[in-house]
Amino acid sequence: MIRYNIPIGISEFEKIRKNDYYYVDKTELIQDLVKTEPAEITLFTRPRRFGKTLVMSMLASFFDIRRDSRDLFEGLKIAEDQKLCELWMNQWPVIFLSLKDAGGESFEDAYGLLQSIISQLYVEHAYLEKCTEIDESYKEIFARLKRRQGNKTDVQISLRILMRMMQIYYGKQVILLIDEYDVPMAKAGAKAYYNEMLNVIGTMMSQALKDNTALKFSVITGCLRISKESIFTGTNNFVADTIADERFSSFFGFTDEEVRTLLENTGNLEYFDQIKKWYDGYCFGKTEIMDIFRKSVVRWFDERIAVRDRSELFKALWNEDAGRLSDLISELLFETISYHDYAESFYHAFLAGLFANAGYIVESNYESGLGRPDLVIKDKKKRQAVIMEMKIVDSAESMQKAEERALNQIEEMRYADGMYAQGYQKVIKYGAAFYRKSCLVGRCEV
Repeated sequence: MIRYNIPIGISEFEKIRKNDYYYVDKTELIQDLVKTEPAEITLFTRPRRFGKTLVMSMLASFFDIRRDSRDLFEGLKIAEDQKLCELWMNQWPVIFLSLKDAGGESFEDAYGLLQSIISQLYVEHAYLEKCTEIDESYKEIFARLKRRQGNKTDVQISLRILMRMMQIYYGKQVILLIDEYDVPMAKAGAKAYYNEMLNVIGTMMSQALKDNTALKFSVITGCLRISKESIFTGTNNFVADTIADERFSSFFGFTDEEVRTLLENTGNLEYFDQIKKWYDGYCFGKTEIMDIFRKSVVRWFDERIAVRDRSELFKALWNEDAGRLSDLISELLFETISYHDYAESFYHAFLAGLFANAGYIVESNYESGLGRPDLVIKDKKKRQAVIMEMKIVDSAESMQKAEERALNQIEEMRYADGMYAQGYQKVIKYGAAFYRKSCLVGRCEV
């Protein structure tokens, strides 16, 4: 039996190939991306641990003009398309940027890490400083950013400047690969510096992606789609591929066939059914994770919530009784699964489920005002609505401040404006903080 090296925790394509690790061939993604004129921007959103970073590393190895990747791709599916390889393999300048570490407890911490990431990227392309064809004004900005001495404007235009310099140097447009683009915004939202980070990241992305003649095309990955937050708005030829889409579904995670082949090659085919039972949870395309939702979450609500008298809950909600809401939601949380399984997505679904199927319109992450509140509950008959923003904390002592942050966010983002614009005469605003099985609800007084 052939012994295989399994690359546990390795997401660098070149390292996997050079060290002869087992690799599940996803290179046909390249054909799908470029077989016709590539979309100017392709966004892939997938859960964590679905191989997004490995895919991006593979793309960088294939396209980057500074590399010779023929040996890396030998024997893989993409190598069979010789014409495509001649046109695209190592023929284009590439920027590969990961934003996975651009977060912190405060905006200052996160911004400092972002500066460091940009600095490392510029150090990687330090050869551009010697190019006599590049204007000195570009080189001045380059030098500041490389030394982490640039101001906020420098950071905001950093990708556009680098792309333009590379275009001049190579005489070709640039392929831009951005991995985990949503991490800075997700961490900023959790730590209450969302608007400050949006101003930096949103402008940086906009400068790189909109009306940029140096851009050949861009591939971007993340767990979330932040499509209405001034990041992708106004971009041309934009394709978003989520877990609900089918075109690229086989290139992230493992298919049944790939798992079966892996187990067969390693002499472990007898464990296929067991492996499938353990790990087969996410499905893409026509069959989304809906089966799991229906069988688990919906069943739980049907058995525990829908059959209960929720009139006290609804009464507290519309009577603006935040204290009573805190008690009732905490009581219901006490009956749920272990708190060790809780994540923000669980609390999100939990709250939405509490008010669903009761004659109200319940919208989660609905676009309103300057952003999207976590939960909107509408009573069309009485022309009243509730906006609820939630925060997850790691200690009971943090709940009060988190609830206040949620209320401040509702006001700062002007979430209620959208409700009033739709004709609702009364809008109640709640901030909710969750810690394990406890909930603390606060209300905006005005």
